[in-house]
Amino acid sequence: MTYHVSRRSLLALGAGLGASTLLGGNALARAAKVGTQSPYFHRFMLGGAEVTVVSDGPLPLGPPKGTFTGATDDEIKKMLTDNFLSPDNIVLEQNSPIVNMGDKLVLFDTGMGTSQAFGSTTGRQQKSMAEAGIKPEDIDAVVFSHAHIDHIGGVVDASGKVLFPNAQYYIAQSDFDYWTDEGKLGSPLKDFVIHARKNLMPIRDRLVFYKDGQEFLPGVQALAAPGHTVGHTMFLVTSEGKSFAFLGDLTHHQILLMEHPRMEFSYDTDPKQAADSRVKMLDMLAANKIPVMSYHYPWPGYGHVVKTGEGFHYLPEPMQMLL
Repeated sequence: MTYHVSRRSLLALGAGLGASTLLGGNALARAAKVGTQSPYFHRFMLGGAEVTVVSDGPLPLGPPKGTFTGATDDEIKKMLTDNFLSPDNIVLEQNSPIVNMGDKLVLFDTGMGTSQAFGSTTGRQQKSMAEAGIKPEDIDAVVFSHAHIDHIGGVVDASGKVLFPNAQYYIAQSDFDYWTDEGKLGSPLKDFVIHARKNLMPIRDRLVFYKDGQEFLPGVQALAAPGHTVGHTMFLVTSEGKSFAFLGDLTHHQILLMEHPRMEFSYDTDPKQAADSRVKMLDMLAANKIPVMSYHYPWPGYGHVVKTGEGFHYLPEPMQMLL
């Protein structure tokens, strides 16, 4: 037997049942709303390593116009609405993996910190770490994908105190030099440079510069993917034969910059080079079926890349709630 259900018939059904029936009677109606959300961390295993993803909070970019270019406004709107996303406000996540290798606890990127350049929902990383039971003084290594404001912002607190006192720090020298250059303080990059200097100069003596292809920590290999910034780098993280790639900002959006990887992003230092890096690295990840962790994808940002014609598709990995 086949049933044909329309929206009108569903509405009629709801009216016939009555509000009290749909709400489960008066008992449920009297229950107070809790108004809280679950803690902002998630764990999974990678070989012998335990990975804890912590959030710095949602990062709203506002309307896509002017930020994502290379497609018409109508095309971008359709891409978003077809995937049940708001066409009026692009909201990114900020997902930082903390990898416990057994002998080292490694954090990738540190969020916005005290900056509220994108609103008040960011700057949550320390709280998320506390919810996950991880103390900042236990972090052995902090690895930066690049020196943009939302990746290096959580090194120091409002008073300038270093929040990861026992860590060694890792970054590409080209990115450090570019974003701490005082000569750029008179340019449109001023706020980014101020924030980079605030967070990176206090740890200058503990910075180690990695090279492309180098395994600079056991199980962590640097893979240069320039364009978003001059030294933007992604990382292959490996434990007991299992790997994932931490993408940093190789691609900011799971639809726009995957379906149309040649689309450009206004925060890229060199948009053409960024698109070249994006296509090259996504091709490699898809061909080798390497899982990915993306800093800006929907929480918790872990999944897979598959090739689809001229573009790519992101498939989120189901969250495993039993370790």
